[in-house]
Parts: sequence; C-alpha cells; structure tokens
Amino acid sequence: MKHLTQIKAHLMITIKKIAAWAAWTGATALFLINPVQAGIPIEHWTQASGAQVYLVQSHGIPMLDVQIDFDAGSRRDPADQAGLASVSASMTGKGVLAGPGNAAGAGATEPALDENALSEAWADLGASFHAGASRDRMSFSLRSLTDPELLARAVQLAARQLGEPAFPEAIWQRERETLNAAIKEANTRPATLANRAFAAAVYGPHPYGFEMTEATLARISVSDMKSLHARLIAPCRAKVTLVGAVNRAQAEALVTQLLARLPTADAACPALPTVAEVVPLDKPVVKQISFDSAQAHVLIGQPGFKRNDPDYFALTVGNYILGGGGFVSRLTNEVREKRGLSYSVYSYFAPGLHAGAFTLGLQTRPDQAEQAVQVSRDVLTNFVAHGPTAAELKAAKDNLIGGFALRIDSNGKLLDNVANIAWNGLPLDYLETWTQQVARVTAKDIKTAFQRRLQPDRMVTVVLGGVNAGK
Repeated sequence: MKHLTQIKAHLMITIKKIAAWAAWTGATALFLINPVQAGIPIEHWTQASGAQVYLVQSHGIPMLDVQIDFDAGSRRDPADQAGLASVSASMTGKGVLAGPGNAAGAGATEPALDENALSEAWADLGASFHAGASRDRMSFSLRSLTDPELLARAVQLAARQLGEPAFPEAIWQRERETLNAAIKEANTRPATLANRAFAAAVYGPHPYGFEMTEATLARISVSDMKSLHARLIAPCRAKVTLVGAVNRAQAEALVTQLLARLPTADAACPALPTVAEVVPLDKPVVKQISFDSAQAHVLIGQPGFKRNDPDYFALTVGNYILGGGGFVSRLTNEVREKRGLSYSVYSYFAPGLHAGAFTLGLQTRPDQAEQAVQVSRDVLTNFVAHGPTAAELKAAKDNLIGGFALRIDSNGKLLDNVANIAWNGLPLDYLETWTQQVARVTAKDIKTAFQRRLQPDRMVTVVLGGVNAGK
C-alpha cells in the first residue's frame, strides 16, 4: 500500500508538470515550428518475432501512445457470428488470468484480476488500455506517462490484458444481454433501418455488410472468443505504432514486452484465409422502406475503392468538392441552398482493405424525397461526367492543404495517421508529402478517377419514409 501511495504521489507531481507545460505551449503554439515543415520521421523495423514496428519520437511531453493492430477485424467474422471480433475485443477488458510475475515465469505470482480490479489498476497508474474492432483490424491502444516506473508497470499490465484475457463466462452473459437491449432499441430508429438496407445492397455477401444481431450474438460463445484470440492475435501478425517520448531502443524493448505473453509460432507465420473482394454492382438497386417518421432518410451509393488505390488523392479532393466539404460543397449548394430540400447533405468514401462504400446521404421531408433524390442523382452524374470547375478545385485544395496541420496536431492524431500508414502499407514519407500530393491533383485527375470508380447508372438508392423513390 505504501508503494502504491508513493506511485500516486509521483504521478500527481508529473501530471502537474505536464499541465504547466500544456498551458505554456497553448500560449505560444503560434510561435512554434510547424511539424509539417519540420518533417515527421518515421522509423520502421521488423522484430525477430515478425512484429512490424513504426516509431515517431516526440519528446515534447513525457507521454507515450501505442497502437497494436491485428488482421482480426469483422471481415474475419463468420456470417452467422457477425459481431465476434467486436465482442472479443471488448471482452479482453473484462479481466485477466493469474500468471507468473513475468513472461519468463520468474518472480511473484500475479493474481487474477476481474474487470473491477483491472479498471482500478489502470486508474492507479494514470494510464489506459483499450481494445476495439473495425471492419479490417482489431486494435489495442495504450497511453501512459513515460516515467520509468509507471511506464514499466503500465506495459506489464497491458501485456497481461493483451496476452492473457480471462473471457469470463458470467460477464459475457451479462454483456450479451446489454447488447441485445441496445440492438432492440436501435431497431426502432429509422437511421438504423436505412443503413442496414444500404449496406446489404452495396456489399451483398461480403463481410463488410455483415451486421451484429440478436441471432448472431446467440451463436457466439466464450470458446469462440478464445479461438479467435489464439488464431489471430500473435506477434507475427502485429503492426505496432508508437508516438511519444521514447527512443528506438526503448521502443524495441517495450514492444517485445507488450507481445511477450502471446503465443509465438515455431515456424513462419501461417497465412490467413483470403477474404473475397466486394463485387461491383451490375445494375441499379432501389429500396423503398415504409416508416412513419417526420423525415425521410436517403442513401445513395455503391462500392468505392481500396485505401491503397492510386486514385486516392484525386478521389479525396474530388469528394471534398462534391459533398465532403460541408456548406461549401456542390451538393449543399444544389440541394440545400438553391432548393431548400435538406438542412444537410453529404458524400464520402470509406476505403479499407476492400472497396468500402461511396455514400451520398441526406434527410428531407417525406413529400420532398422524390425531388431530393433526383437532384442528388443529377449533381452526382454531372460531377462524374464533367469534374470540378477551376474555382472549385482551387478552393478545395486551399482548404485541405491549409487544414492539414490540424490532422497531426496531437500525439493521438499523429498515432492514428502513422498506424494508418502501417496498416495500409503506405510510404513512410506519406505525411511529409501529403500536401504536395493534394497540390498536384488536377481537374482531369478528378474527372478520370471518378469515372473509373463510380457508375451513377448502377447505384443503390435507399429511401426510408419517402414516396415514389423508384421513379
């Protein structure tokens, strides 16, 4: 207890120092060197275990952010167990098994920790460790001060949670009931029903279109979670990103310790089964869904492109002009400003390891749904056919380039960006050349890219609550 009190006291002193530093930097931020201009060197290496490590040294504050990614996202879920990746990630935070004092088996025995004890342990350290699953990856994130004693204890606890989760049966039964209640409540919302119909039509049988339901949850057991963890969460499959006040030698040791409690492969890391690609649409699909609501929900789209597509920058700039730029987009001008059909209208691409959806969305009065759909389709068709104007292109590039610094103005944001580079195999100088890539995009590039990726005559159109959407 005395030792814990000393740690807490030391933690409070360190936090006060950080707060004082933050206040000073907040007052002087305008005078500091722009990180984009200074460059963002990313160090990359592969450990003997096969883990790939990406490090950005940032010594301004005594903090460290770590993200560990595995190819264990929902694209790996069986169709009849949709949600397995998500619940497995969540359950890693519900307790850890008892174990030896360290990975080598030496030292005092570590007691098992239930979810409350685990939460208290993280609170005592002033650190955090979270897990979650997206479509493509399962991610574990650690944030801690770099005080040597605190960081060592945080890394040890994170290694236990990552490598030795308890997956307690009683907690899973409770969590499943909570999720079932949330699903029932969500099923009363028009947005849920519209998005479900849209995803099913765009993705077909591809895992990107799978949805967690009460039925799929009922088929997920603790043994399924343990099996997923054993098959997919291994050092040889890890991509580890670190941003903070550590050097390369420290990062190497930290990553080794974080992954030490995971099983290691005796031979080369076995390849995972190939996931089929999203099948392009061969005809338009219209879904009219009756629903008694004050607003009609409209979604229009189709499969888009992968994240590593060479047209990424042309499509990003082009979509900013079309519908991603908020009140300055073409869709907003035509649908909202000129006709008053919707308060908000937007478009976006969601690229991943597979072709994520292109989505155009809005809400409008049910009696205006038909007109809103037609105007939106006309704007999209015209943009694909002719591309942007010179004025639109200049304004978009100025805004994107001018706002780039806001994308990396904290360790957390920088971590997200570097983890994205690691996951998608992007060049290590990606962030340093981002503004240059945007600047060189031409109107012709955008027109050509949109014509390659979008076919306005083969879109999914979902209207929930409107009338005559198929006309």
